[in-house]
Amino acid sequence: MRVSPVIAAILLLVGAPLPAVQAATQGDPPRASEAKPPTAERARAALDKLFERLAAARDAEEAAGIAKLIERRWLQSGSDTADLLMSRALAALAGNDQPLAVELLDRTIALQPDWAEAWHKRATLFFMMGDTEQAIADVRQTLAHEPRHFTAWAGLGVLFERADDKRRALEAYRRALALHPYLGDVRSAIDRLTRDVGGRDI
Repeated sequence: MRVSPVIAAILLLVGAPLPAVQAATQGDPPRASEAKPPTAERARAALDKLFERLAAARDAEEAAGIAKLIERRWLQSGSDTADLLMSRALAALAGNDQPLAVELLDRTIALQPDWAEAWHKRATLFFMMGDTEQAIADVRQTLAHEPRHFTAWAGLGVLFERADDKRRALEAYRRALALHPYLGDVRSAIDRLTRDVGGRDI
């Protein structure tokens, strides 16, 4: 089973660490505005507005810009320590030190078990390491904490397709596209899988 390079790339780690995380990594204290994240209510309201804008995007370029803003908000845990651990995990992954990246993400999740993006990053890492079962488990945790995580839905579609579970792959891709109408090759994957399963309801 061949997976489109663009679909496979959906599972790659997205976004750079936020300025506050970068500063912490470099040993510089975060600026006051970065050290005080908005309240959970305000942050959720801002995220809701971004999803409204994403749903109404007129083209792929506009959608990509809005999606990047959403992804950057997902990288904000509300904990400076968790953000620092995340930045170090991403640095370890960039340096191809996967065992260290897993250890750091384990610590991040232990500290912030409700942080969807920490689960998603670890799912991505397990996918890259070939551990499909653990990747699926972590994607499910991601979606339990952030049901609108379009990248996680698309990644789940890739994982199910690799497991030759076309029905559940199609369902996951459809969920991803409903949230992000211009997400990579998801639409073509849906068309292909719809033909494969005979267009029947899932």
